[in-house]
Amino acid sequence: MSQVLVIAEHAGGKLNVSTAKTVKAAASLAGAEIVVAVFTTAGSPVAAQAAQIAGVSRVLEVTHASNDHQLAATLAPQVAEVGKPFTHLFAPSTTFGKDLMPRVAALLDAPQISDVMSVESESRFKRPIYAGNAITTVEVAAGTKIIATIRTASFEAAAGGGNAKVESVASGVTLPSHTRFVALAAASADRPDLQSASKVISGGRALASADAFKLIYGLADKLGAAVGASRAAVDAGYAPNDMQVGQTGKIIAPELYIAIGISGAIQHLTGIKDARTIVAINKDSEAPIFEVADIGIVGDLFTIVPELEKLIDASRK
Repeated sequence: MSQVLVIAEHAGGKLNVSTAKTVKAAASLAGAEIVVAVFTTAGSPVAAQAAQIAGVSRVLEVTHASNDHQLAATLAPQVAEVGKPFTHLFAPSTTFGKDLMPRVAALLDAPQISDVMSVESESRFKRPIYAGNAITTVEVAAGTKIIATIRTASFEAAAGGGNAKVESVASGVTLPSHTRFVALAAASADRPDLQSASKVISGGRALASADAFKLIYGLADKLGAAVGASRAAVDAGYAPNDMQVGQTGKIIAPELYIAIGISGAIQHLTGIKDARTIVAINKDSEAPIFEVADIGIVGDLFTIVPELEKLIDASRK
């Protein structure tokens, strides 16, 4: 029987939804025991939150003062120590998981499979290659310990309602001292998180300036949506790079994705292909974005977006 250790991602005392999606991926292994490891500081509520995820049999709470800031360099030795008895170690394929899991794989001398989008069996997985234009099947020898990052856009979050037992685990591993937390510079959190939001509105180069990009913010605020941007918009300085959606940015899977002034380069489409409904607004009727859009509006975004806002306001009266 497979024993899967899911590494919890959390911040500010809150469990990230990426953890529940990783649990859902682990549940694809029939009969697997799923254990969530929470690396935190004493008194954190995160372990109790992880215990509520359906399908989780146990939660291992590993506390250490260094875990307050979730640094990969100090987490990796702890994960490797706790993960030794497990057949599979899973983490979300987010910035957190991508930074952490290669270090764990090196410490355990185990193979890593990145960006898993389908779990076929204990040793067979599918992942995207060539910017998502092809899917490859990866298989490792039976009995091999597997380290994997899970493409969260490919999995729904596991349901709540669980009641797993929380166990405290003492870590005796020596942590590296060459890495330390200095400061955190984070973007404003007054909007939903881009990677977990159910609605996302992104702007492209057609907006032509950072000032015009405020149109995107205004519409997003009315819809309660997160804000993204194409690489072209980011490179042009219209939006910060943490908002970039696409192959070299964030891979997302919202219920609703609205692309405004985005032509639809393959790198961008790679990041949104798992969105449930895609709406495109572009004055170029031949733009590639319309090939994947469920709803397409051909026209001047500077005319259409204000009209959409008026309709939203009118529907709420």
